Amino acid sequence: MFGVQSMVDPLRRVLIRRPVLEGDFAAADWREPDPDRLLAEHEAFGELLEGLGCEVVVADPLPGLVDAIYVCDPVWVCGQGAIVLQSAKPQRVGEGEGMVADLEAAGVPIAGRLTGTATADGGDMVWLDAQTLAVARGYRTNAEAHRQLDEILAAEGARTLRFDLPHDRGAEHVLHLMSFISPVTHDLAVVFPPLAPVTLMQELQERGIGVLELDEEEYHSMGCNILAVRPGVVVVLDGNPRIRRAMEAKGIEVHAYQGADVSLKGDGGPTCLTRELLRQA
Repeated sequence: MFGVQSMVDPLRRVLIRRPVLEGDFAAADWREPDPDRLLAEHEAFGELLEGLGCEVVVADPLPGLVDAIYVCDPVWVCGQGAIVLQSAKPQRVGEGEGMVADLEAAGVPIAGRLTGTATADGGDMVWLDAQTLAVARGYRTNAEAHRQLDEILAAEGARTLRFDLPHDRGAEHVLHLMSFISPVTHDLAVVFPPLAPVTLMQELQERGIGVLELDEEEYHSMGCNILAVRPGVVVVLDGNPRIRRAMEAKGIEVHAYQGADVSLKGDGGPTCLTRELLRQA
């Protein structure tokens, strides 16, 4: 089964990929991980998701592609199936097509592919509702990707809303839409406002979506990288106590995992480590 048109509906099926234990981590902007801890943390992360009721599909490593563990970015899943994306980061080229066999083995059809000059990362996309996909415009996701995504999504009656990203630290440093916004219920999101486009903040307000503001210190330690497994139940990287307390004060159930190597060394939190295959209320 497959189909995703929400960021917070119950997560029924999810794909994760075992890490590559040898490779050019420095070229991919990782801090060199400890292979044993990297593997152990990844396995524990999968077990946490299973314990929270998710069916976890585990894919094999893609040799030589150290970033391939972060399966959120190479493909996006919509109501029709998977959209194979194209990366603007040279070290990630080929990851999208590398996921096709895994998706097909999991029963997820390919709904479309970005072609030509289009580039996009899954981290630049957030469902606002079942018919509206927020898509960033930045150094990783370009205008041609927006055009092609609109064509693919039109088949299910959905559309994109564009939100321009700031320059921040420049093209060499990743900034995704999901770097500064994570929905945690249907009407509440954790946001780091200093990087959020004004139009996005206005869109949230118009939709009646409240904001829990993250501070700068916890932004830099991935406090905004939050995976909702169902409304009000989330998975976070261990640490960031202030935003955790703020969520718990709103009645949100928070589950943390240890990710010193699997997340902090490669700058990829729980949303990055997962490719959602099925969310179903």
